[in-house]
Amino acid sequence: MWLCLAALVGLYYLVRWYRERQVVSQLLDKFVFITGCDSGFGNLLARQLDRRGLRVLAACLTEEGAEQLRRQTSDRVETVTLDVTKTESIAAAAQWVQERVGDRGLWGLVNNAGVSTATAPNEWLTKQDFVDVLNVNLLGTIEVTLSLLPAVRKARGRVVNVSSVMGRLSLFSGGYSISKHGVEAFSTPSVIGVRELSPFGVKVAIIEPGAFKTNLADPKRFMQSLRAAWERAGPEVRAIYGEDFLAAYMKLGRSFKSPFRQDLPLVTDCMEHALTACHPRTRYSPGWDAKLFYIPMSYMPTFLVDAIIHWFSPRPAQAL
Repeated sequence: MWLCLAALVGLYYLVRWYRERQVVSQLLDKFVFITGCDSGFGNLLARQLDRRGLRVLAACLTEEGAEQLRRQTSDRVETVTLDVTKTESIAAAAQWVQERVGDRGLWGLVNNAGVSTATAPNEWLTKQDFVDVLNVNLLGTIEVTLSLLPAVRKARGRVVNVSSVMGRLSLFSGGYSISKHGVEAFSTPSVIGVRELSPFGVKVAIIEPGAFKTNLADPKRFMQSLRAAWERAGPEVRAIYGEDFLAAYMKLGRSFKSPFRQDLPLVTDCMEHALTACHPRTRYSPGWDAKLFYIPMSYMPTFLVDAIIHWFSPRPAQAL
């Protein structure tokens, strides 16, 4: 019995390996639009796809980021400035994309732009702190997708949305996990994938990276945003939590430096596979921490996850 089971499992992985190695034809004629290309995953993916021969349309927040990317790539890469929080900027970028892809349509849309701050106890934050994150990570993803869906549908192409393991498991306060849970809900196959886009030949993939060393996960930024939130909190809130809590929270943030050593190509290789494979996966979880810690933890009973988080978390000065 066990031998038969092992044979079936081995056969499953052999078939999956074979299917996932099949590559889409005529890649050199296909356009891919990527947001958030100033640095990090977006910048690396633009250069990676350029080396593969695809036509890359790279959106950067700043002209400086766009100029730097142009110097690093071939003339197949074209850049545009895009602020995903502004409707007029998205509309202009969508028109710019349409002018370039024409009747061929847009093969790939990669919603990569994102921010992570402010990360602090929710009571230290304001509504605007949440709005600033949601506008980029969630509402920006939604509006860019809706604006470019006609072009993607024409090409029977791909939508690749960058979520996070924090979209499965909320370990920190602030708007980041909320926004990534929203990206998961927006991208889930049963909604946008199967129900809305698969009838037109469009495939949707979700990228759920673990911890990687990008500007998004810069410990210095974490410290700065935490300190700023603490300074904005009222005297009553500061008295409830205490300076020792702040120091412990900052120490906890510094302790997360070690996981941020994973190579960024682990993520961009998943993005490339989602764009170029005949049979892409629905979800990709790059990073050993994602596979061995965060995802298994997301399936644990809630009381157990809460107990683990409580064990690691610092206690406020006036905690019961």
